[in-house]
Amino acid sequence: MSAPVQSIPVRRITGEETTLADYSGKVILVVNVASKCGLTPQYEALEKLYRQYNDQGLVVCGFPSNDFAGQEPGTNEDIQSFCSLNFGVDFPLYEKITVVGEAKHPLYHALIEAQPTAVSTSAEPFEEDLRRFGVQPNEAPEILWNFEKFVVSRNGEVAARFAPNTTPDDPALVSAIESELARN
Repeated sequence: MSAPVQSIPVRRITGEETTLADYSGKVILVVNVASKCGLTPQYEALEKLYRQYNDQGLVVCGFPSNDFAGQEPGTNEDIQSFCSLNFGVDFPLYEKITVVGEAKHPLYHALIEAQPTAVSTSAEPFEEDLRRFGVQPNEAPEILWNFEKFVVSRNGEVAARFAPNTTPDDPALVSAIESELARN
């Protein structure tokens, strides 16, 4: 069994060492993000979700990753500036990390181990979208692409995992978040 998600060391996008224990007692939505992806507009909806539910205890945590077609090539400073200027992102961002393969960050090791299968809410699995673009999807349980989402409960358990094309306003994701927020 991996270390509890909230105890795993991470770095804020500004370089300070921390853990997600800063958000103990809150529901955390962990998302691997990228600035040059077809799914990048999800930043706007993630920020909206964060603002809508933050007072109830939701925190969105963005982890930039350059693992998929080089779609996050910038420095941490570039990423922070891009997110702020283009999408008004105010939710916490962290240093760019690796989310797939042998070098994957321990946080993503723990998330994937806890929820090896991502729920797809679209009529067509995201893997088919990738194949249409000539991309061979990663084998389960690996992260498929940018903007895969993990819902972490108030007590640190990984409650749900959603495919990249599940938008932040998708009823299934919102329901999973609301369900966790309702638990005390």
